[in-house]
Amino acid sequence: MRQTIELSNEAASALCGTGDVVLRRLENELDCRIVVRGNVVTLDGEDAAVAAAATIVDEMAALADNGHQLEEGTVHSVTGSLKAELKPAAVLGDVVWSHRGRKVGPKTPNQKRYVDSVRENTVTFGIGPAGTGKTFLAVAMAAAALSRGEVNRVILTRPAVEAGERLGFLPGDLMAKIDPYLRPLFDALNDMLDPEKVSDYLQNGIIEVAPLAFMRGRTLNDSFIILDEAQNTTAEQMKMFLTRLGFGSRMVVTGDITQIDLPKEQQSGLVVVADVLSEIDGIDFVRFGSDDVVRHRLVQRIVEAYGAFAERSAPDLRAERDRRKA
Repeated sequence: MRQTIELSNEAASALCGTGDVVLRRLENELDCRIVVRGNVVTLDGEDAAVAAAATIVDEMAALADNGHQLEEGTVHSVTGSLKAELKPAAVLGDVVWSHRGRKVGPKTPNQKRYVDSVRENTVTFGIGPAGTGKTFLAVAMAAAALSRGEVNRVILTRPAVEAGERLGFLPGDLMAKIDPYLRPLFDALNDMLDPEKVSDYLQNGIIEVAPLAFMRGRTLNDSFIILDEAQNTTAEQMKMFLTRLGFGSRMVVTGDITQIDLPKEQQSGLVVVADVLSEIDGIDFVRFGSDDVVRHRLVQRIVEAYGAFAERSAPDLRAERDRRKA
């Protein structure tokens, strides 16, 4: 079957991308041949493949016509949205945070569900592998909430597991001691805001970045609170953190249960909490998979390979998971 689609000149150019990278990625994703001549796209292949490709091309052209910049990853985002029976524009058009022309928003259906959950719930858990945007999107939503005046401060925390939370072993003042543990959160902040503003917010206590041990005994009101690397909390630490929640606050907890660094005799608080809190209103769990990885394509393959290895190596865990589903 052959089908031709006429696009605007802008959409046709965007569909190719620099050096035809978008077009090549599109051909790799689809089971048909794609040729672009001027503003006309020709699709060749089996009937079903051509029909599916035509839908994807139409959706990507609509995104381009609406000002969305098409990249290699856009192909994956569009195909994933259509598989989830969502309009790609609804997923990719959701701008969580915009700064100096840079827009941050979901790129997969699960990421869209995640940001919607943070908007709608008091506590949201984002659980999944590296590269799925859990922390990055959470920090973006915190920056947006702060700029809109929805909260008075942003608190970012994570457990300092590697040093047993005995930060005195490291040289320097407090900030120098905690920097190695909290650097990923600082990096995300600096991606969202000007470094000068980040520094000013830190000095004035509007943004606080601290290890989890420093949360004990506090009540956090009117705050956007993010707990990162939550797989390295104990069950007791997780309970301690969640009970810091005050009035007018929102919490986001992120982690990857395949990267637990706790001693083997300690159970991860992130594993336990799903069984304890899954039925409570106002708390939501969003689980990411390899399809949500938005880093280099090789990262997705690495995540999939480790997942397959875990399935082969842990039949007891697989049986327990299947029992719970039943």
